[in-house]
Amino acid sequence: VSKYFGWAFSSTVRENMLSILRPSVKTVNPVLQSVRFLQKEKVMKKFLIYRYDPDKPAQKPRMQPYEVDVSDCGPMVLDALIKIKNEQDPTLTFRRSCREGICGSCAMSMEGHNWLACTRAISKASKVTKIYPLPHMYIVKDLVPDLNNLYAQYRWIEPYLKKKDFGDDKLGEKVFMQTIKQREKVDGLYECILCFCCAGGCPSYWWNADKYLGPAVLLQAYRWMIDSRDDATYA
Repeated sequence: VSKYFGWAFSSTVRENMLSILRPSVKTVNPVLQSVRFLQKEKVMKKFLIYRYDPDKPAQKPRMQPYEVDVSDCGPMVLDALIKIKNEQDPTLTFRRSCREGICGSCAMSMEGHNWLACTRAISKASKVTKIYPLPHMYIVKDLVPDLNNLYAQYRWIEPYLKKKDFGDDKLGEKVFMQTIKQREKVDGLYECILCFCCAGGCPSYWWNADKYLGPAVLLQAYRWMIDSRDDATYA
């Protein structure tokens, strides 16, 4: 992977990049959330959701309003989206999978922040929550961005361990050990789940997506460069 990148990040640059790639998650008090959503009376919340259907070219992209009773809904934005799709509009399209902040599928822009819908609590501060797909990307449908270019770039950096003189026929024959300090160098790097929230919020990637790899892919490249077990890194 790292043969394409003959440089390394300073510790300061690395920390700054990580602060961008891994924004702090809002702390949600589970007790207060449980009390809130056990209320008997209805608590209506308005959502404005970006809609776009490529099968209807005459219909321009629009923001569609939905009213949701959040007293009968889970505490996260993804819960509200699922409730809307199940009970109001089955045509609403978005990605989701694990619902635990692990897979990165439900990345979107909520109230101006790129985030995972499954870890973003429904806001009580605003009367209306606006939801868009990740910005500055081609849209497949509604809240689903086209990630083909990002995954092509990810594939290009060859994000896997490379060993000299160690072919596939030798797999499983040897364990490659690391010291504790060597292992610590990949902390904060291997956790990236490729949600691409960072790429959606990076102006350099907006304007030069065909040339610039973007923060997520660069982070993945560096993750293998700094790994002591990888032999393909050029110093």
